[in-house]
Amino acid sequence: MGKKGFVRNNVNQFAVLYRFFDLLIIQLCLLLAAKIYGISLNQQYYLISLVASLAFLFSAEMLWLYRSWRAGSIKEILFVASISHFLMIGIVIGWMFISKSSEDYSRAVIALWFTFSWLSSGLWRIGFRYVLYVLRRNGRNTRAVGIIGANSTGVELVNQINGTPETGYVVVGAYDDRDQERIVKSELLEFKGNVEQAYADIEAGKIETVFITLPMTANRRIEEILRVLGDTKAQVHLVPNFFVYNLLHSRICNVGEMQTVSVFDSPMKGAMNFLKRVEDILLASVILTMISIPMIVIALAVKFTSRGPVIFKQSRYGMDGKKIKVWKFRSMTVTEDGDKVTQATKNDSRLTPIGGFLRRTSLDELPQFINVLQGTMSVVGPRPHAVAHNEMYRKKVQYYMLRHRIKPGITGWAQINGWRGETDTVEKMQKRIEYDLEYIKNWSLWLDFKIVLFTLFKGFIDKNAY
Repeated sequence: MGKKGFVRNNVNQFAVLYRFFDLLIIQLCLLLAAKIYGISLNQQYYLISLVASLAFLFSAEMLWLYRSWRAGSIKEILFVASISHFLMIGIVIGWMFISKSSEDYSRAVIALWFTFSWLSSGLWRIGFRYVLYVLRRNGRNTRAVGIIGANSTGVELVNQINGTPETGYVVVGAYDDRDQERIVKSELLEFKGNVEQAYADIEAGKIETVFITLPMTANRRIEEILRVLGDTKAQVHLVPNFFVYNLLHSRICNVGEMQTVSVFDSPMKGAMNFLKRVEDILLASVILTMISIPMIVIALAVKFTSRGPVIFKQSRYGMDGKKIKVWKFRSMTVTEDGDKVTQATKNDSRLTPIGGFLRRTSLDELPQFINVLQGTMSVVGPRPHAVAHNEMYRKKVQYYMLRHRIKPGITGWAQINGWRGETDTVEKMQKRIEYDLEYIKNWSLWLDFKIVLFTLFKGFIDKNAY
């Protein structure tokens, strides 16, 4: 790798075509809406169509809509496309409001335009995705793959490729210079020869894409291989297999002209942080409006069934390990917030008359939507633990504190997968942390959307919550 580096984001080979169709659809749908409503388009409509086109491109680029989706699901593609479209609608409406030109447009035409363009954007993606899927299933639009490194990482890569045939990758075999006894034998990964043979197969056109799965300790050998492959037509992917790669949201960064791999990073950067905050404000505002009356009823019930404050504010760690005050309806006769906090257990004597019910149904956590509006919590994220529990488990569970790379949430990936409630063993906490880190590593608006849906159906009541 040269001084300036050559690592780039993966770009969809059809990205230019996607952009063209998206812009074409926006324009054609406006014409169709005007035709249906029987009006002629004027300069004002052409201007708003230009604003819409630029707004959609901006939103789509911000959300990486045009990245490679070879291994992505159609649901996620449609979700990201829809979010891009709704952001476009918001920008267009904002433009009409700021320019005081809303009266120059037919509301019916604008509504039809937005609806048609949204539906058309999704439908053509479904159709194009299906065509690519059929082609790749039948051996077309595929890429012949060679793997340099006959090891466990190479076998796992083949497993992933075989599990997602829609990627269009076809594995030719593995290449390795090591002795036969050091090579991992697997029916999934045919051994084709040494690395020199890989070069020959590339030159012969038998391999189009190369994945290097050698360990990072073989950095000099990898550098030699990259130097040779840099003079070929093959696409080259380096598969990091050092232990930290799978821990968190890894990404390529720059320090001046030098590229680095950020390992313990947060996905909440720039536009993503903004979108996450918008998501939180919208969800919390809507939910608080819906639950305001039940919250008043619960507050009165807490007040009249036991002595003490209605709201219990407990110190917990927030983003970057900073202490925050998490709000809850008081469900116990004690308000522990010191160096030692005893977790609630089954038939706990400290529970108030309605405390057990509140905790089992998660109703005690409703005030945390106020935390979300304050900006100290998110609707979705790792559940915050009492400071005392943090200090105890951070010494027992590896990478425990990495869960604080993002804001804590009211619901999370661990909770909808059954790791909620009392963590009376280190093993239970380890599983919760495992799911928390998996969430951080794979965060997306689509994942948040799925977690919220699952929470609605199965996340409120849990047998492990006391």
